[in-house]
Amino acid sequence: LLFFFFFRGKSPRKARTPLSPASPCGSVTMHILLLRIDAVSTFIGKAAAWLCVPLTLLICWEVFSRYALNKPHAWVLDVQIMLYGTMFMLAGAYTLAKNGHVRGDVLYGFFSPRVQAGLDLALYGLFFLPGVLAMTWAGWNYAQESLAIREQTFSAEPLPLYPFKFVIPLAGAALLLQGLAEIARCVICLRQGAWPRREDDVEEVDVEKLKRMVHIEGTMYEASQPTSTPGQQ
Repeated sequence: LLFFFFFRGKSPRKARTPLSPASPCGSVTMHILLLRIDAVSTFIGKAAAWLCVPLTLLICWEVFSRYALNKPHAWVLDVQIMLYGTMFMLAGAYTLAKNGHVRGDVLYGFFSPRVQAGLDLALYGLFFLPGVLAMTWAGWNYAQESLAIREQTFSAEPLPLYPFKFVIPLAGAALLLQGLAEIARCVICLRQGAWPRREDDVEEVDVEKLKRMVHIEGTMYEASQPTSTPGQQ
């Protein structure tokens, strides 16, 4: 159910009208609080993204060591899984902060902002909060049990596993905090009829938007060129 909430596939949605901090749609304090929660989630996500650097270097070294030096390492696969798992788990709150989770309902984009907010709010209450609370609570108990027995990986060269398992409740707590911020945004939208503004960040290239930008820039360039009069070469 939790995956159904997240992976609804992006559909053409109505543009969410951003609200300025000084607008009547929510107090300035609430707006600043929401942006600060977004900033925390963004920091966690971008910090976790740097794990792709050691992950890439580790994979390259293992390939070279295995095939060129004929010296494979049993622990490398475990480290790869832990690094990728950490990066994936900690990116959840960041993606939610940027409204980047995939939506699949083609009807969603044709709804008014209030209907979108009501639908999102219902899904947060039915699926998101129970799922993330369960993940955080169970993950904490899971990590505590792993720490108590000093759990290690099952390989010829075992590594400590319990530090990695503490990523589960940490990611759950970050996702829960961002989810509460999104619920607040839904409530504001239901009251005022427009979505609160988010901070801009790197986005996927929108082909149609890019075409419009190129067309506008080309039109402006042509308009700026001097027109030739008859008789001028």
